[in-house]
Amino acid sequence: MRQYRVIGKPLRRVDAGVKVTGEASFAADVKLPNMLHAKILRSPYPHARILRIDTSKAEALPGVKAVITGKDVGPIRFGFVDTPRYPADQYPLAIDKVRYVGEEVAAVAATDEITAIEALKLIEVEYEPLPAVFDPEEAMKEGAPKIHDEIVPNTTCAWQDWGVGRAARPFKVERNICATTSISYGDIEEGFAQSDFIREARFFVPATSHAAMEPHVVVASYDPTSGKLDVWLCHMSLAVKQYWLSKTLGIPQSKIRIHGCYTGGTFGGKIDLFAHEFLAAFLSMRTGRPVKIVLSREEVFMACRLSHRMIIDLRIGVRADGKIMAQHVKLINDPGAYRGSSPVVMFLAHAFRIPIYDIPNWKHEGVGVYTNKSICMPRRGHGSPQMSFAAEQLLDMIAEDMGMDPAELRLKNVRKPGDVLPNGDRLDSCGLRVGIQKIIEATGWKEKRGRGNYRGIGMGLSAMFSGAMYYPFASAAIVKLNPDGKATLFTGQSEFGQGSDTAMSQIAAEELGLDLEDIVIVSGDSELCPIDLGGFLSGGVYVSGEAVRRAAEDAKRQLLQVASEMLDVEIGSLQIENGRIFPKGNPQKGVTFAEVVRYNIQKHNGDPIIGRGFCKPVPEVEFYPSLTKGAGRFTDAYGFIVAVAEVEVDPETGRV
Repeated sequence: MRQYRVIGKPLRRVDAGVKVTGEASFAADVKLPNMLHAKILRSPYPHARILRIDTSKAEALPGVKAVITGKDVGPIRFGFVDTPRYPADQYPLAIDKVRYVGEEVAAVAATDEITAIEALKLIEVEYEPLPAVFDPEEAMKEGAPKIHDEIVPNTTCAWQDWGVGRAARPFKVERNICATTSISYGDIEEGFAQSDFIREARFFVPATSHAAMEPHVVVASYDPTSGKLDVWLCHMSLAVKQYWLSKTLGIPQSKIRIHGCYTGGTFGGKIDLFAHEFLAAFLSMRTGRPVKIVLSREEVFMACRLSHRMIIDLRIGVRADGKIMAQHVKLINDPGAYRGSSPVVMFLAHAFRIPIYDIPNWKHEGVGVYTNKSICMPRRGHGSPQMSFAAEQLLDMIAEDMGMDPAELRLKNVRKPGDVLPNGDRLDSCGLRVGIQKIIEATGWKEKRGRGNYRGIGMGLSAMFSGAMYYPFASAAIVKLNPDGKATLFTGQSEFGQGSDTAMSQIAAEELGLDLEDIVIVSGDSELCPIDLGGFLSGGVYVSGEAVRRAAEDAKRQLLQVASEMLDVEIGSLQIENGRIFPKGNPQKGVTFAEVVRYNIQKHNGDPIIGRGFCKPVPEVEFYPSLTKGAGRFTDAYGFIVAVAEVEVDPETGRV
């Protein structure tokens, strides 16, 4: 096994100093000259028609510099999903109608926050309340309130896939259905016919907030002379933010700079574009001054999206020997008033489960349904927690019906290394069986299970894959060696508390043979850093980290080539250690990184040593999988989890 110098060692995080001293800069810390503060007027109704908006009194308030409504912004649409089949469906500011409590209706930019808040109170909005629907099953019934009509794509959301333009078509909303999916393997009816035990149940999974420590913040500054937009915001992917701001505002991506600043937690909740981010930029363009929007915690809960609500009808059939023969999922997803990531979460609820159990006959059906509730988006696992909760619960019920140890039932069905999944992915490794056996041994499972009246022990299995099936699909990195022998790493991966800056620096240091302190990292700045998929779907170290490793490897190759010229020895005979390069077995005859870089600059007319690296999950696959049919590769990297919990409940107090 390879021995590492930097990776896996107990080192201090590279951002520890600035964070514990309060020097770290977050978006809320950004203060620009002549900056305005903006606030957003939100709908008090879950469903209503906007009859009239009068902003004249707000505009007349001293200190107010701009007031905008949906008519000012126009019918611009954005959304987590924007494809030919599912065009974006959300407006930055409501036009003619509001669809959930908290939806953006108008925005004010003023010289200070208090003035902006007072101006909101002066905006007069006349609403006609409409019947609302909050239950997705009720929303699908005939005669239910119609939340959306036909969604017509607009020019700002033209679809492009790897440079290939594909025209979007209007989406006709029927029975409030916003998305569907249907995935089948094997013969589901035959599978149930071969089963001796069949159990079905319905599971309800509510929405939860990401509850990141840092509320959402954005600062936007537009320069009308250069046409350049500078943005500071909390995010998980600067490429996604830049991409959507470009599409909605009509500004070239090269003219939009997302500045690197720390983000105080995301958990999936800061991936795609939010209305307030667009509005800050729009108001800056309107006023010619920087604009800052800081959302309150109440606004975050109301308008910054939640995890996906689901109703899961699950049916599983098992043979008498414990072999699972069939699984049928009927899933109803409630993404709220707009589609959000509904097609993706329904697909992933399937995709995260197929690596766990070898089930020959499988059917997964999903329907996303508009309701008059807050919008939903990814949150830690994006479909996996919801589906795992249901499937693992039902397996425990079946084990009880059969009189079988639930651990034994799982051991009979978990996948093994070398298995090929129905979509074509191969499991090069799979530790589920070993994990279950270790839990049985370490916890006293057999002795404890079913022995306590108010004390129980249980286990659950889940899987995760790393990468991204979402723009920009890949990551790149640059490593520049400096005349002082240290290295500067440029990565678009963003630091939001997960330790990305440290991990990327460790990888670069390890590959170059330097210490962690010798790496200077520049991250999360779209003008300085190459494209990066961001920190979602656990792709940070797996994808961005591999891009960093390859960039460092490329820089090291160039470094060794110059050192070979300096020392007049073959490249293959050189080794690197502690920032020095020398012939193997002869460390005295060596040169430092600094000497090599300076020699290269002087000898080769200023030629720098700059390494480039890039990585795309499943590189041979051009397009990401079909979200409706489950066809296509997902990833080359799967991770597996076996979790155990021992719980005791006091029947008198309910204390756990």
